[in-house]
Amino acid sequence: MSFHSTAAQLVTLASEGEEHGGNHESLNPYLTGGGALFVLLLLLWITTRFNRDR
Repeated sequence: MSFHSTAAQLVTLASEGEEHGGNHESLNPYLTGGGALFVLLLLLWITTRFNRDR
């Protein structure tokens, strides 16, 4: 598969996605970002609890 044909297929795929917008109605970006931040902070807290010897 050549670079040109791959690029053409990606452009076609990207243009088909414009009509839907790419976001689901039930996905709230603030809730998703807040949840991700909470999970990362929880993982950071767990990691620091296991590294008390340093």
